[in-house]
Amino acid sequence: MNPMNTVYFNAAISDNERRHQLFDGQLHVYSSTPGSTALIEHATRMIRDAFGDLDPELAQYHMAPEQYAAILADLKPKFIHHPESKKHIQQLLADLKCDLDRTYFDVPRMRTATSDEYLTTGIAYAFHPHRDTWYSAPLCQINWWMPIFEIESGRSMAFHPRYWSQGVKNGSSGYNYGEWTRTSRFQAAQHVKADTRTQPKPEEPIELDPQVRVITPPGGVLLFSAAQMHSTVPNTTGRTRFSIDFRTVHLADVEAFQGANNVDSACTGTTMADYLRASDLSHISAELVAMYEPGVAAAASI
Repeated sequence: MNPMNTVYFNAAISDNERRHQLFDGQLHVYSSTPGSTALIEHATRMIRDAFGDLDPELAQYHMAPEQYAAILADLKPKFIHHPESKKHIQQLLADLKCDLDRTYFDVPRMRTATSDEYLTTGIAYAFHPHRDTWYSAPLCQINWWMPIFEIESGRSMAFHPRYWSQGVKNGSSGYNYGEWTRTSRFQAAQHVKADTRTQPKPEEPIELDPQVRVITPPGGVLLFSAAQMHSTVPNTTGRTRFSIDFRTVHLADVEAFQGANNVDSACTGTTMADYLRASDLSHISAELVAMYEPGVAAAASI
């Protein structure tokens, strides 16, 4: 499998072709769609309501980190569980020609990356270089990401293409998604000054360059494989980055155990039970979830 070398922009191809290109390490970028625009507008309203008279991108300069974390601890779950959030994702998937009866998505997350290390733990966690597959994501998972406000390179996300086909020593063997959900996921707001939760991280030096940063306008959509090595760019721009991400799997890939190559993920458990069918919000069958439960490496060998 070749290292990532192509970024496709508004590619006029089928979802099937797109998924296979993503599984091969390429990136896809799309201009805003009616669904992504509606999702961004919905998120913007919720953010502005939460921060009141303050500019959300500058609010960190007007309150203590504990107060800021408390606002996010209220805002982010409301966004995740708001019925409009799911409705707009369903529209976005239809906009980009996904088969809503065969495509499943998880709930959208609102992310924040504050400037100058104001708040980088817990509810505003700044992600080190990682693959989502270290966190029990299946190899067929596609990540969808979009900025809510205007961004620049200095407050974006970076991909590290040298590691697409190169494994690194990491702590994924100690991670189980079910255990994380039971013991750590809901503690995020408690970790303000430091984050003591055990998460998979590289256990050897990572060369961050070369790296690829994709900048889109608000509502522009970036798609990439869960196996991509990526990280939060250290934000020194003076403004907080707000973004949305969610994930999809296609039933054909789930059933056939298709997806990207596994080069270094050894976690157990699976996120498969989180996905909702885009047409009616039903879950993937318990039988398929159980087949992925032993972990990424086991599923990849089937």
